[in-house]
Amino acid sequence: MNNFNLHTPTRILFGKGAIADLRAQIPANARVLITYGGGSVKKNGVLDQVYSALEGLDVREFSGIEPNPAYETLMKAVKIVQQENITFLLAVGGGSVLDGTKFIAAAAHYADGVDPWHILQTRGSEVKSAIPMGSVLTLPATGSESNAGAVVSRKTTGDKQAFHSPFVQPVFAVLDPVYTYTLPPRQVANGVVDAFVHTVEQYVTYPVDGKIQDRFAEGILLTLVEEGPKALQEPENYNVRANVMWAATQALNGLIGAGVPQDWATHMLGHELTAMHGLDHAQTLAIVLPSLWNEKRDTKREKLLQYAARVWNITEGSENERIDAAIEATRNFFERMGVPTRLSDYGFDGSSIPALLAKLEEHGMTKLGEHQDITLDVSRRIYEAAR
Repeated sequence: MNNFNLHTPTRILFGKGAIADLRAQIPANARVLITYGGGSVKKNGVLDQVYSALEGLDVREFSGIEPNPAYETLMKAVKIVQQENITFLLAVGGGSVLDGTKFIAAAAHYADGVDPWHILQTRGSEVKSAIPMGSVLTLPATGSESNAGAVVSRKTTGDKQAFHSPFVQPVFAVLDPVYTYTLPPRQVANGVVDAFVHTVEQYVTYPVDGKIQDRFAEGILLTLVEEGPKALQEPENYNVRANVMWAATQALNGLIGAGVPQDWATHMLGHELTAMHGLDHAQTLAIVLPSLWNEKRDTKREKLLQYAARVWNITEGSENERIDAAIEATRNFFERMGVPTRLSDYGFDGSSIPALLAKLEEHGMTKLGEHQDITLDVSRRIYEAAR
């Protein structure tokens, strides 16, 4: 096992009615800006519950944070934060609202005269402070409620990039599974696929004898395989929704990635598909992952075989046959969740692959994966195999 430094300071308020403890998490003299997306939190009553919980505080709101939050939208919120002297941000929604709010938190404190897009260009390394933030989660998927990462898009340049900073780690997260009952099936499916791929990006690499991390990861994967389809079939099954919600949080709060190698190439290739074609984040992951695993089967061999045996109970046949079966089982799981796994399923013929590779090069994504051996040529083969 590799050395690691793990700090997971986000307080989790989990369960039915957990919002009752929201007020106690925010300083009494705070000037709060609530951030949210397209208005579903108004329709389902969550926003009303938030306002009730915050009664007595100085509260404002900013809406319209879109899926794959746009820099252009977020900068409007940054101006409000600065003009209104906001001292606390509360994200109400899913991963996109959380990611966008993290950017707002950092950009509001960024150096005078510097375009805050610099935060993304430097991957967050030059963020020195941020406005504290918390969240009320309504869509389990990204794990953004308890980590220090975020992804932001810029419409004018067609870019989608990530940044990390301990200064944007949420102070707390309210996780009430009941809030997920009214999610559209597409968002439920995307959330399960996103959490699944987050997990394998930290698990299907190469062995370092991280037995605890491996078994935690396998537990998350098994839970998602068992509960994911049920979440679509039984939308108001509290226990199912609770397990899916907690699995998504655990998939990316730092725990299973501590002390083990991590990949993230699937995400990097997927980000370019979203930026160029507007595909959902989880859709791009489902497209890229099977092809990437097939391409990198030799360097990932030991962990792919472990994954095959422990997650899918595939133990018979040659090594290559077992790896083939594990990749196919993964593809079938995504398809069963209603998330297609090939570019052609979304109406794309692969003609944009040269442009995708050009964007990867522009963003410095020329040596990806746990071995830094996924070059642009390898990325080209992965994209082509995903057609």
